[in-house]
Amino acid sequence: MTRARDVSRLVTTPPNIYATDTETSSAGYLTNASASSSYLTQASASTIYKGSNFRNLIINGDMQVAQRGTSASSLTTTGYRTADRWQFQITTQGTWTMSVENDAPTGSGFRKSTKVLCTTADASPASGDVVLLSQTIEGQNLQQIKKGTAAAEQLTVSFWVKSNVTGTYIFEIYDADNTRAISKSYTISASGVWEYKTITIPADTTGAFDNDNDASVFIQWFLGAGSNLTSGTLNSSSWVSPTTANRVVGQVNLASATSNYWQITGVQLEISATATPFEFEPFETTLRKCQRYYQKSYNQSVFAGATGTEAQAVIWSSVTTGGYGSAIPVFLKVPMRAAPTVTIYNPSTGASGSIYGLSAANSFSGIADYINQNSFSMYATATQSPAGYLIGANYVAQIEL
Repeated sequence: MTRARDVSRLVTTPPNIYATDTETSSAGYLTNASASSSYLTQASASTIYKGSNFRNLIINGDMQVAQRGTSASSLTTTGYRTADRWQFQITTQGTWTMSVENDAPTGSGFRKSTKVLCTTADASPASGDVVLLSQTIEGQNLQQIKKGTAAAEQLTVSFWVKSNVTGTYIFEIYDADNTRAISKSYTISASGVWEYKTITIPADTTGAFDNDNDASVFIQWFLGAGSNLTSGTLNSSSWVSPTTANRVVGQVNLASATSNYWQITGVQLEISATATPFEFEPFETTLRKCQRYYQKSYNQSVFAGATGTEAQAVIWSSVTTGGYGSAIPVFLKVPMRAAPTVTIYNPSTGASGSIYGLSAANSFSGIADYINQNSFSMYATATQSPAGYLIGANYVAQIEL
């Protein structure tokens, strides 16, 4: 017998659809009137897009993921140090410590922040000196901005910041594909107090971003700069082909004294004329985004080179002197931006380039080969001739922008 279909609960009118863009919604919802019969109009569809997930172009803006470690000291060179995707850049302007702190604005929902602390001062920077914190974004993740077209979109960056040095600081967006930039100033008004900042960036109808996996944009917070970058007039009104002297005008020198610090969290960059609430996402979502650029076989709380940790891969292998053991295929957790640099670590000693052997921990050298975006092969060479050994290793793979 065929059961009669109960049609009493079928929806015959379009339901209300939630939207977060309050400029075009009523009490947080699009009404049925916003839809045309069975489909949404272009205007209301755009509203939903702007309020949808993944509107934040910044990765790890809440500083939750720190695969490399939570503190790095004696910094005098550029590199990725602590919180994933955040690069410390410096040219001979002091010495610094960078750390992830359990400190954030009360009631904001944030629990961590990135802190940059001056440990050796440079009160009189040379003309070419600079120190800053930045994040780089791939071109293929920026196409929705429509830069370089008549439909180019405005951007807004928002963030929480704290420092013991009050005054003017410079934020810059630099278009590496077309050598165009715009700088904006913001003010830290009170010492040691979290302050919320929003900066709106005008649309740029010149110069489209490349649609690839290379660096298209540098998002930069300056902490100090020499006269080469500060001697002109700040370029803050529109995107231009930048004059070096106009990029960082008015910037305070955070390196002027030891114990000066600057902290940031809750960073969001979005297509909007105004800032919207920070887009919190599950930890594993942020982690997977970060693993496109850096990943490891260690547990998240264990950092590269740690000893006494479990190995990523183990295999019973016969290795002759000067020969190779069986290859161990290692499949990466997520596809990486490009073929990464892979470093092998001995889980017993923490040494790089070494693979663990069950009864002779230092008798095997570890090699990573046949590396691509998805996998690599790991194998051992020996300085002696064991009949058969249980061998294993940890790894770090990285391909930052």
